[in-house]
Amino acid sequence: MATLLENIAAYDAQRDRLETEHLGEWALFYDRELIGCYKDFQEVANEAVTRFGRGPYLIRAIGAPPRSLPASVQYRPLR
Repeated sequence: MATLLENIAAYDAQRDRLETEHLGEWALFYDRELIGCYKDFQEVANEAVTRFGRGPYLIRAIGAPPRSLPASVQYRPLR
């Protein structure tokens, strides 16, 4: 299973194509693969939770500037 940072890297590798073909949509990445592009956030969020539970997965607004994530979001506890 890929980490959140690996999913971000997968998005970055496809950024140009996604911004050309799907600007303004939402991308869902899981295990370093693009699962799909969705028209609204609620749709992509429902798909992510239904298919992958708590993740980690990446939901990214295509064309939005990148944001910094706090360490508490990037890493999950070892419990």
